[in-house]
Amino acid sequence: MDSKWVEWTKKLQAIAQNGLTFAQDKYDLERYRQLREITAEIIASYSDHNFPEVMNYLSKETGYMTPKVDVRGVVFSEDKLLFVKEILDSRWTLPGGWADVCASPKENVEREVFEESGFEVQATRLLAVYDRSRHGHVPEFPHHVYKMFFLCEVTGGSPQLSMETNGVEFFGLDGLPELSVSRITEKQIRRMYELRDLRIVDVD
Repeated sequence: MDSKWVEWTKKLQAIAQNGLTFAQDKYDLERYRQLREITAEIIASYSDHNFPEVMNYLSKETGYMTPKVDVRGVVFSEDKLLFVKEILDSRWTLPGGWADVCASPKENVEREVFEESGFEVQATRLLAVYDRSRHGHVPEFPHHVYKMFFLCEVTGGSPQLSMETNGVEFFGLDGLPELSVSRITEKQIRRMYELRDLRIVDVD
């Protein structure tokens, strides 16, 4: 999907969803429903998803539309980083996933690392907050995503596979595995090495 079309459909969906959340007039509500349907038609036309699938996805979103949050654990062992192999695409990424409600960012990333790798960790510092749409991730998503990277220290556990991962290993920069670019990029990994020794938060 061309990135400009993705940007436009995100904006249209936000207008439709926010309108359905706050509008009171029945005619306005109907116009916002129609706008959501047009958004779904555009996405279906320029992606490999059909209209009913897209409408079902968009209709599940309620309330004021805000970015989703993805958390990633940055776990070093000497000069190597912890990676997990995703079952969905058989490629490697930093452990993490969608943040759950009723849990802090710290709790979310510690849970994700444990569930996907078997390692118990303590998140010690926020390293970076990135806008997913600005970092070359493919495929692009119909919703907006902020990615949060946390430096974590291992406190226990051992390598364990999960329902989502079938590999757990540490890799160095000179031997990176095939990356799950939907979740992580090589540029971001290299930046994590730089941020490890800096007392700043990278925001982009």
